[in-house]
Amino acid sequence: MISGLFSYFVLGISLSAPVGPINVAQINKGIKNGFWNAWLVGIGAMIADVFMMLLIYFGITSVFEYEGVKLTMWLLGFITLSYLGYDSIRKASVNISVDLDAQSKESLGKSFLSGFLIAVSNPLNIVFWIGIYGSMLTSVINKLGTEEALLYSTAIFVGITCWDLFMATIIHFGRKRLNLNVLKWVSIIAGIVLIGFSLTFGYQAIKSMLSLLS
Repeated sequence: MISGLFSYFVLGISLSAPVGPINVAQINKGIKNGFWNAWLVGIGAMIADVFMMLLIYFGITSVFEYEGVKLTMWLLGFITLSYLGYDSIRKASVNISVDLDAQSKESLGKSFLSGFLIAVSNPLNIVFWIGIYGSMLTSVINKLGTEEALLYSTAIFVGITCWDLFMATIIHFGRKRLNLNVLKWVSIIAGIVLIGFSLTFGYQAIKSMLSLLS
């Protein structure tokens, strides 16, 4: 049991570690605003993941098989990431004068909402969780039962939380070694990366739309 829980704890870390829109947003928010903002981006994304895992657990994910739903999700992901990317570049270009010793200029709630919106509007995130968690859930329920499946799911989220804490801590202490010019370019690059992700979603939206029209 303990070794099984640890393996799913490691799985949670592994799921969070690859560089994607969430990690980019964490770095961007954390460098400009500090530990709590970076951590709450991750927490917001994790709440969205909890929502997705509950949908999978209760077997509601079949709705995502419809082309109309897929198109909606791709468009939502495109719009959300495009806006966040544009906002990051705009703020870097207009004013990047960040006082590292001052209180965060962005509210904690906004950072949390950013993480949540990125995760919940990312179709790749949805497909990823259906594939990874769906197969894990089926395997654990068949072998051990539903109560153990919830326990193993909790282990995954403990791993995700630990990774978010690690990221927020590294960013918080690393930001004090950066000058304002570096901060500006980090914000610009983060915005470009987010827009890059949004364009891939836009491309998928066009493909989905063509599929519906054909």
